[in-house]
Amino acid sequence: MKTERTTANGIEITYEDKGAKDAPPILLVMGLGGQLTLWPDEFVDALVAHGFRVIRYDNRDVGLSTRFDAAGVPNLKWMFVKAALRLPVRSAYTLADMAADGMALLDHLGIERAHIVGASMGGMIVQHMAARYPGRVLSLTSIMSTTGNPRLPRAQKEAMRVLADRPMSGDAEAMIAYSVNAARVIGSPGYPAEEERLQRRVRGDYARGWYPQGVARQMAAIVADGDRRAMLKHITAPTLVIHGEADPLVPVEGGRDTAAHIAGARLLTIPGMGHDLPLALVDTLTGAIADHARDVAVAA
Repeated sequence: MKTERTTANGIEITYEDKGAKDAPPILLVMGLGGQLTLWPDEFVDALVAHGFRVIRYDNRDVGLSTRFDAAGVPNLKWMFVKAALRLPVRSAYTLADMAADGMALLDHLGIERAHIVGASMGGMIVQHMAARYPGRVLSLTSIMSTTGNPRLPRAQKEAMRVLADRPMSGDAEAMIAYSVNAARVIGSPGYPAEEERLQRRVRGDYARGWYPQGVARQMAAIVADGDRRAMLKHITAPTLVIHGEADPLVPVEGGRDTAAHIAGARLLTIPGMGHDLPLALVDTLTGAIADHARDVAVAA
């Protein structure tokens, strides 16, 4: 993989730009703690094969992009207690800041308008992009994300526990074992990851840019963002919402709520899919995204 690094929105962002430069651009925005490598290469290559220029990047505070060490590490358990009590939660930066990062990266690449695709927290970020920068968003695809509605079903206990108990430091093998287990807990029961592939991905990500302190700050940004339903009503971009019916971390009701609050949004739910991007579903997912983007082009 050939990545590049640039200054955008006042921070350093590492990204990959793949496909023909004159092809319609798709910006991929990953979720909590996910490096750009969490978008499978096969996923990116499939979108390129569909005729798109595909940009994926490390969000701030993960991977090889700028780290916010000076902001300190929030106490996640106390933060969740405050959120449950509807008390304000402070964060080092906001999801709106992270949306501005993505827009600034497009500026750097000379891209005026793009199809935007976000997974999990990335779905929340692209919701902000579509609401705050409507003239720059050709289409929106939100995958395994939600609205922040406090009345929606919560994550399953084991999924929430593995998220909250993320170790900040320790032996490399212990960190890798944690990540493999976490991937198993939140992954797709209908499409379990092959062990060797999962180990290879986790070990590669650990070596590339393991940084749990940044994940904690990103989590604070999610919690501080609160309920986005009022904002979603202002989104005018053609929207596709994709959600796994077996998601233990962000239950499928989150996807349904997202689609319900964006005018004209289409909802695709997938049986057996959890909170990941299984290799077996790459064709299904990328095909749906490509068709959605092409439908927008035809309508225009």
